[in-house]
Amino acid sequence: MAEGPYLLGIDMGTGGARAGIFDPQGGIKGIHTTEWETKFPRPGRAEQDPEEWWRCIVVAVRGALENAQVSPDAIAGISVDSTSATVVAATKDGKHLRPALLWMDVRAADEAEEIAATGDDALKYAGYGAVSAEWGVPKGLWLRRHEPEVYNRADYIVDCTDWLVHRLTGEWTMSLNHAAGKYFYDRGWPVSLYEKLGATDLLEKFPERILPIGENVGGLRSDIAAELGLTAGTPVAEGAIDAYAGAIGLGVVEPGKMALITGSSHVMIGQSATPLHAEGLWGSYTDAVIPGEWTVEAGQVSTGSIVAWFRDNLAHITMDRSEKEGISRYQVLDELARKVPRGSDGLVMLDHFQGNRSPYSDPRSRGVFWGLTLGHGEGHMFRAILEGICFGTEKIFETMRTNGYPPEEVVISGGPTASRLWMQMHADVSNVPITLTDVTEGPLLGSAMLAAVGAGVHADLPTAARHMVRTVETIEPDAEAHEEYQFNYRAYVDTYEAMKELNNRMAKHVDGA
Repeated sequence: MAEGPYLLGIDMGTGGARAGIFDPQGGIKGIHTTEWETKFPRPGRAEQDPEEWWRCIVVAVRGALENAQVSPDAIAGISVDSTSATVVAATKDGKHLRPALLWMDVRAADEAEEIAATGDDALKYAGYGAVSAEWGVPKGLWLRRHEPEVYNRADYIVDCTDWLVHRLTGEWTMSLNHAAGKYFYDRGWPVSLYEKLGATDLLEKFPERILPIGENVGGLRSDIAAELGLTAGTPVAEGAIDAYAGAIGLGVVEPGKMALITGSSHVMIGQSATPLHAEGLWGSYTDAVIPGEWTVEAGQVSTGSIVAWFRDNLAHITMDRSEKEGISRYQVLDELARKVPRGSDGLVMLDHFQGNRSPYSDPRSRGVFWGLTLGHGEGHMFRAILEGICFGTEKIFETMRTNGYPPEEVVISGGPTASRLWMQMHADVSNVPITLTDVTEGPLLGSAMLAAVGAGVHADLPTAARHMVRTVETIEPDAEAHEEYQFNYRAYVDTYEAMKELNNRMAKHVDGA
């Protein structure tokens, strides 16, 4: 077996857990992936079982060790990332009291509106607009109001990362990355905001220790080490939001680059040397990634999840061909979409299947297809989905440009990078180069980089990035294609305003029912 040192990253995504073992130069030694179930008990709601998380993590870590053929003693450090504002109500010993409220759960829309109505200065971190119902504070308030028995029994209201770090180390901490990014923390809690909400008791349910990402929390518990097949006492570094780990894994740890993290959702993250607060953008968050810098964030709630929804529910011709020819359904869909002209023959898709995060922060907006004719088929619908997602990204980039933060170099990671059609479409719609690195699973590498810092293998994240991240390709935009997309892009932008009131009324009706 190889001697090491090696770094273990654990990535808790929307659909499952991945564990990856890397060397100090960012080389992959072994990866293993598991899947878990998301339950959607009502429209706009999404829940997961923390114990299922743990079972999958155990399988993933053991699988990565087996695939890497490294000794447990060679693992120098561990770190984790998870979806943001996936909220767990837990007792002191880590027992969860109800299923976790997944990040895409927007049941706390009323509570989010109440937070926005306070007018508190902390709202600048939410882009001076509506507060997203995805965030941790609205969810904590929802539990307080609608499930008081759970809320009162909970010693801690934490994010998934914090729950997992406790499981690994026995220590209750709160990741500064999560606290700044989803709980309005800025070198201290905005007590005035919580006072206006009459919810200062919620602050008492957050862990007292708030640690920067990459800081050594403690050693791996002996009983947990036995479950995972690792060595007790292995350093565990403070973890991060999965998208932020993805940005780190793409080398976006200094101003000048924009990370585009793709998967079930799209998240855009960049560093700034100065604070930037603007309507339609989240942040900028102080010290969320690098001490003394500010992080700007925006994102789309539903992207890859819409692609998967279409594949699983509507792409029947694709499924038949995939089974007959023994090829991926995504490969078939890409081929069908390539045959459709830009603009999808007038078919437009609004990607708000779980509401909108940026730039509208509208949890009650919903997905829309319009322009359908009997001449449209699976290829048209699939291309319209990809185009709609790219248009949503461009609307965010347009908002950034308007506020003096133009994305000029976009570094991308995630499963969608396997589709050259989709990547070229992103470059063409936004008229920016799209850069790919050698490790497409950015969050997993990012967590390994945090582990490297926590274990002292690398001094800090910029140093880790220089050693562990490598660019392999840049996709240049096509100016003609960019111009051709403009009509449908404007139609996409107009769709939100045209459907806003209808979607709002229907969402309230369904939720009330």
